[in-house]
Amino acid sequence: MAIIYWGMSDSMDKLIFRELPTYLLEIMRKYFRLQVEGAEHLPKRGPAIIAPNHSGVSGFDALVLMHEIERITGRLPRVMTHHFWFLTKTTSIPAKKLGFIDATSRNGLRELEKKQMIMLFPEGEYGNFKPSTKAYQLQEFKRGFVRMAIKTGAPIIPTMIIGAEEANINLSQFKLTKFLRGVVIPLPLNIIPLPSKWKIKFLKPIYLPYKPSAVNDRELMRDIADDIREQIQSRIQAEIKKRKNVYF
Repeated sequence: MAIIYWGMSDSMDKLIFRELPTYLLEIMRKYFRLQVEGAEHLPKRGPAIIAPNHSGVSGFDALVLMHEIERITGRLPRVMTHHFWFLTKTTSIPAKKLGFIDATSRNGLRELEKKQMIMLFPEGEYGNFKPSTKAYQLQEFKRGFVRMAIKTGAPIIPTMIIGAEEANINLSQFKLTKFLRGVVIPLPLNIIPLPSKWKIKFLKPIYLPYKPSAVNDRELMRDIADDIREQIQSRIQAEIKKRKNVYF
């Protein structure tokens, strides 16, 4: 299958990896009746780190958010994605064309130093693949995004997404230990997303005025990550209380 990505004309490349995804994501915006708040907090230039909660198994939250950021700012964020996408050419070539990069600190720093905007999910797969019984209970935030912000001076834009939890129901979560140590596997109930109402809210940018040496302070990194997680968690809980219904 990998060969279908080789020798493709520029026009076909643009159709498959830009125009078609944009068309489908516009349909998804309407399907989820997406509402957006806080767009003024998205920078039109310069490095930035978009840090949302992660849920819904399918990864639609990443695609919808990525599209919304580009629609608002005209900037296509680089999405830091699980390294499994980059193990073979079959998946790595389309991933790169769609704007995905392997989720390593080196890659993130390189993009930020180029004044790019990056998007990452600090919960990782533990947030995305958590069972629906734990909906909107944010999992522990990894600290890498905090270190990247301090090293580059890039602001962190905490971002809240609600609705993705109800679009795809996850029955359980399995953690493999024997052959693929540490890999988390979901058990989704549905593949086609349910028509839940979505809301994305960009919160005020956070600047971290610390010296680069601060990244070696593990306790400080944990505290900052926890503070940002709690800020998003608080906004999520406030929005959920205001919701009258999920699907109608």
